Amino acid sequence: MTNDSKIMSFEELQKKINSLKENRGVDLSTEEDLSIAVMNLISLEEHFFFSGAKTGKDEYYDMLKEVREMRKVLLGRMIDKTEGESWCISKHLLATTMRLMEVGTKLQGDGKTDEAKQMFSFAYKSFNMFFGLRLKIVSAPEVVNNLEKEKPMTFDDIMSKLVDCCKE
Repeated sequence: MTNDSKIMSFEELQKKINSLKENRGVDLSTEEDLSIAVMNLISLEEHFFFSGAKTGKDEYYDMLKEVREMRKVLLGRMIDKTEGESWCISKHLLATTMRLMEVGTKLQGDGKTDEAKQMFSFAYKSFNMFFGLRLKIVSAPEVVNNLEKEKPMTFDDIMSKLVDCCKE
Protein backbone atom coordinates (compact mmCIF):
# COMPACT_ATOMS: atom_id res chain seq x y z
CA MET A 1 0.00 0.00 0.00
CA THR A 2 1.43 3.39 -0.92
CA ASN A 3 1.64 6.38 1.38
CA ASP A 4 -0.77 8.20 -0.95
CA SER A 5 -3.65 5.88 -0.03
CA LYS A 6 -6.16 7.47 2.30
CA ILE A 7 -7.13 5.21 5.16
CA MET A 8 -10.39 5.97 6.93
CA SER A 9 -10.34 6.30 10.68
CA PHE A 10 -12.86 4.30 12.66
CA GLU A 11 -14.89 7.46 13.26
CA GLU A 12 -14.94 8.26 9.53
CA LEU A 13 -16.11 4.72 8.81
CA GLN A 14 -18.92 5.00 11.36
CA LYS A 15 -20.05 8.30 9.80
CA LYS A 16 -20.04 6.74 6.33
CA ILE A 17 -22.05 3.74 7.52
CA ASN A 18 -24.63 5.97 9.23
CA SER A 19 -24.85 8.16 6.12
CA LEU A 20 -25.48 5.12 3.93
CA LYS A 21 -28.21 3.92 6.26
CA GLU A 22 -29.96 7.29 6.60
CA ASN A 23 -29.35 9.41 3.52
CA ARG A 24 -28.83 7.13 0.53
CA GLY A 25 -31.95 5.10 1.03
CA VAL A 26 -30.04 1.86 0.54
CA ASP A 27 -32.41 -1.00 1.31
CA LEU A 28 -29.88 -3.60 2.32
CA SER A 29 -32.47 -6.36 2.62
CA THR A 30 -33.45 -5.86 -1.02
CA GLU A 31 -29.79 -5.49 -2.00
CA GLU A 32 -29.00 -8.80 -0.31
CA ASP A 33 -31.88 -10.52 -2.14
CA LEU A 34 -30.75 -9.03 -5.45
CA SER A 35 -27.17 -10.17 -4.89
CA ILE A 36 -28.39 -13.73 -4.26
CA ALA A 37 -30.44 -13.56 -7.46
CA VAL A 38 -27.28 -12.51 -9.32
CA MET A 39 -25.41 -15.44 -7.74
CA ASN A 40 -28.03 -17.83 -9.05
CA LEU A 41 -27.90 -16.31 -12.53
CA ILE A 42 -24.10 -16.76 -12.55
CA SER A 43 -24.65 -20.38 -11.56
CA LEU A 44 -27.21 -20.81 -14.36
CA GLU A 45 -24.70 -19.40 -16.85
CA GLU A 46 -22.25 -22.09 -15.77
CA HIS A 47 -24.85 -24.86 -16.02
CA PHE A 48 -26.02 -23.77 -19.48
CA PHE A 49 -22.39 -23.66 -20.65
CA PHE A 50 -21.62 -27.18 -19.42
CA SER A 51 -24.94 -28.54 -20.71
CA GLY A 52 -24.22 -27.04 -24.12
CA ALA A 53 -20.69 -28.41 -24.15
CA LYS A 54 -21.74 -31.88 -23.00
CA THR A 55 -24.75 -32.25 -25.31
CA GLY A 56 -23.61 -30.19 -28.29
CA LYS A 57 -27.04 -28.51 -28.33
CA ASP A 58 -26.95 -24.82 -29.25
CA GLU A 59 -30.17 -24.01 -27.36
CA TYR A 60 -28.21 -24.24 -24.10
CA TYR A 61 -25.87 -21.52 -25.36
CA ASP A 62 -28.90 -19.44 -26.37
CA MET A 63 -30.28 -19.74 -22.83
CA LEU A 64 -26.84 -18.87 -21.45
CA LYS A 65 -26.90 -15.67 -23.51
CA GLU A 66 -30.34 -14.68 -22.16
CA VAL A 67 -29.41 -15.43 -18.56
CA ARG A 68 -26.14 -13.51 -18.95
CA GLU A 69 -28.03 -10.45 -20.19
CA MET A 70 -30.35 -10.59 -17.16
CA ARG A 71 -27.35 -10.94 -14.86
CA LYS A 72 -25.64 -7.95 -16.45
CA VAL A 73 -28.72 -5.76 -15.98
CA LEU A 74 -29.22 -6.78 -12.35
CA LEU A 75 -25.54 -6.50 -11.44
CA GLY A 76 -25.56 -3.13 -13.19
CA ARG A 77 -28.16 -1.95 -10.68
CA MET A 78 -25.64 -2.62 -7.93
CA ILE A 79 -22.18 -1.89 -9.40
CA ASP A 80 -21.08 0.91 -11.72
CA LYS A 81 -19.29 -0.41 -14.80
CA THR A 82 -17.02 2.65 -14.81
CA GLU A 83 -15.16 1.65 -11.65
CA GLY A 84 -12.24 -0.16 -13.22
CA GLU A 85 -12.16 -3.74 -12.05
CA SER A 86 -14.97 -3.38 -9.48
CA TRP A 87 -17.56 -4.80 -11.88
CA CYS A 88 -15.63 -7.98 -12.59
CA ILE A 89 -14.38 -8.34 -9.02
CA SER A 90 -17.95 -8.06 -7.76
CA LYS A 91 -19.18 -10.72 -10.18
CA HIS A 92 -16.43 -13.10 -9.10
CA LEU A 93 -17.00 -12.43 -5.39
CA LEU A 94 -20.68 -13.35 -5.83
CA ALA A 95 -19.79 -16.45 -7.87
CA THR A 96 -17.28 -17.47 -5.21
CA THR A 97 -19.86 -16.98 -2.48
CA MET A 98 -22.39 -19.20 -4.26
CA ARG A 99 -19.91 -21.99 -4.98
CA LEU A 100 -18.50 -22.00 -1.43
CA MET A 101 -22.04 -22.17 -0.04
CA GLU A 102 -22.73 -25.18 -2.26
CA VAL A 103 -19.47 -26.91 -1.29
CA GLY A 104 -20.21 -26.26 2.38
CA THR A 105 -23.70 -27.70 2.04
CA LYS A 106 -22.35 -30.85 0.36
CA LEU A 107 -19.67 -31.27 3.04
CA GLN A 108 -22.29 -30.80 5.74
CA GLY A 109 -24.44 -33.46 4.10
CA ASP A 110 -21.45 -35.81 4.14
CA GLY A 111 -21.05 -35.24 7.89
CA LYS A 112 -17.88 -33.14 7.49
CA THR A 113 -19.09 -30.40 9.79
CA ASP A 114 -15.78 -28.64 10.44
CA GLU A 115 -14.91 -28.48 6.74
CA ALA A 116 -18.41 -27.23 5.98
CA LYS A 117 -18.08 -24.47 8.56
CA GLN A 118 -14.82 -23.34 6.98
CA MET A 119 -16.49 -23.15 3.54
CA PHE A 120 -19.43 -21.22 5.00
CA SER A 121 -17.00 -18.83 6.70
CA PHE A 122 -15.17 -18.22 3.42
CA ALA A 123 -18.50 -17.73 1.62
CA TYR A 124 -19.59 -15.15 4.18
CA LYS A 125 -16.28 -13.29 3.93
CA SER A 126 -16.59 -13.18 0.12
CA PHE A 127 -20.16 -11.92 0.41
CA ASN A 128 -19.08 -9.21 2.85
CA MET A 129 -16.22 -8.17 0.56
CA PHE A 130 -18.79 -7.76 -2.22
CA PHE A 131 -20.89 -5.46 -0.07
CA GLY A 132 -17.83 -3.53 1.08
CA LEU A 133 -17.10 -2.76 -2.58
CA ARG A 134 -20.76 -2.30 -3.47
CA LEU A 135 -21.32 0.32 -0.79
CA LYS A 136 -17.94 1.95 -1.46
CA ILE A 137 -16.94 1.52 2.15
CA VAL A 138 -13.60 0.16 1.01
CA SER A 139 -11.72 0.39 -2.22
CA ALA A 140 -9.27 -2.42 -1.58
CA PRO A 141 -8.99 -5.26 0.97
CA GLU A 142 -5.82 -3.94 2.57
CA VAL A 143 -7.63 -0.76 3.65
CA VAL A 144 -9.82 -2.74 6.03
CA ASN A 145 -6.84 -4.07 7.96
CA ASN A 146 -5.68 -0.53 8.65
CA LEU A 147 -8.97 1.11 9.64
CA GLU A 148 -8.26 1.00 13.34
CA LYS A 149 -4.68 0.58 14.54
CA GLU A 150 -5.38 -1.17 17.88
CA LYS A 151 -8.06 -3.58 16.66
CA PRO A 152 -8.13 -4.14 12.91
CA MET A 153 -11.64 -4.14 11.50
CA THR A 154 -12.68 -6.83 9.05
CA PHE A 155 -15.29 -6.89 6.30
CA ASP A 156 -17.39 -9.01 8.66
CA ASP A 157 -17.23 -6.27 11.32
CA ILE A 158 -18.27 -3.64 8.78
CA MET A 159 -21.13 -5.68 7.39
CA SER A 160 -22.48 -6.63 10.81
CA LYS A 161 -22.95 -2.90 11.36
CA LEU A 162 -24.76 -2.52 8.03
CA VAL A 163 -26.67 -5.63 7.08
CA ASP A 164 -29.42 -7.03 9.19
CA CYS A 165 -31.74 -8.84 6.82
CA CYS A 166 -34.32 -9.25 9.55
CA LYS A 167 -34.98 -5.50 9.61
CA GLU A 168 -37.22 -4.72 6.67
